[in-house]
Amino acid sequence: MPLQPSDDCAAPALERPETRLVLAISLDGRLAPAEGGAAQLGGKGDRRVLDTALAWADACLMGAGTLRAHQSTCLIRDRALLQQRVDQGRSAQPTAVVVSRSDGFPLQWQFFRQPLERWLLAPKAPAEGFDRWIPLGHSWPERLETLYACGVRRLALLGGASLAAELLQADCVDALQLTLVPTLLGGPHTWLPVDPNPLPLSMLGAGAWSCDGLEDLGEGEIMLRYRRQRVH
Repeated sequence: MPLQPSDDCAAPALERPETRLVLAISLDGRLAPAEGGAAQLGGKGDRRVLDTALAWADACLMGAGTLRAHQSTCLIRDRALLQQRVDQGRSAQPTAVVVSRSDGFPLQWQFFRQPLERWLLAPKAPAEGFDRWIPLGHSWPERLETLYACGVRRLALLGGASLAAELLQADCVDALQLTLVPTLLGGPHTWLPVDPNPLPLSMLGAGAWSCDGLEDLGEGEIMLRYRRQRVH
């Protein structure tokens, strides 16, 4: 029997989760090779700061294309971080929230064997494989308010490019965590929107972002953190 929307998510909150975009990008701002597919960017240092971001998050948001490319999601590997979450009364792994406008995810994928809770944000309920279905809604502010009503307070956005672009265009990204990897990829798969829908002007001016940290990760990689500054 298809999943029904959960009662605790039925009435969206007027608040939304703090949303952090977490990406490893090439020197030319690409997420994947020109031909597409999984880039496998980032070394040991990036893996460490990714673990920290996953441990911070209540849930991780990923696009259907990213899931299809990897057939799995990122898990926390650091045992101390896993234990810390358990000691705090949280699940060992953050919930994986997949955004899709269609269904049809093969259950033999590793994703469906990973030890975490799986939610689907989609127009219709999946037949199987997910623990919770959340109707897609009309806009990203609305969708994030629904996730907040479901208990998500901190959200890590893991990509891909189209999903990252949608949330940036909606001005729904509160923080950036970018690992700059010393390689060039070329091609169209940039982390910034390249379609005709521009970024909001409020994101482009001086003072729209403030530096929240910089770390040398070794192997030529640098992690940059920026926080969105909004005028209310």
